[in-house]
Amino acid sequence: MFEITPISPEHYRQQTRRSTALVALIFVALAMLLATLSVQLFGEPGGADNFRWNLLGVALGFVLTVVLVRQQFWHREWMAAAVYGWRLKRSLMRITNVMHHVRAGVAQGDETAMKLLRFYHLGVTQMHQLDGNSSELSQMVHEIDAHRDVMQQRGLELEQTRLDPAWLEQVKGIQ
Repeated sequence: MFEITPISPEHYRQQTRRSTALVALIFVALAMLLATLSVQLFGEPGGADNFRWNLLGVALGFVLTVVLVRQQFWHREWMAAAVYGWRLKRSLMRITNVMHHVRAGVAQGDETAMKLLRFYHLGVTQMHQLDGNSSELSQMVHEIDAHRDVMQQRGLELEQTRLDPAWLEQVKGIQ
């Protein structure tokens, strides 16, 4: 279950820039080290045809970097903002994948679909604020406000900050 939590956009961008730079440095160091090592172990003297060994080293550096990020760095404090952003975008993508069902449910007045769309609107709003993309968000303001007003009229809770995976399954059955 994912929950939207308040985060300062400035702090988020600062932290994600820092973690991105650190991961990029780790990748560059590993790629260079493994490319050099693979050329030394398997390459031809004189460097006539070592491209594939360099490429293998870079590919291994990439794979090792991904493994390190997921296995070692993912739960570290310095990665928290990047992990939160990734989880937020992943949650929004899960809703986007069933958006036709969500919109059909909202049109039918289904409360679960209405809650899911409200979560989506809150998540998209936060994502655009964190990324500093206010122009994209301004295009959705009318839709967000209209949906909020309908929920308010029906007496539904507006603060839908938790994504319940059961909601996704439930709206898939809406035609």
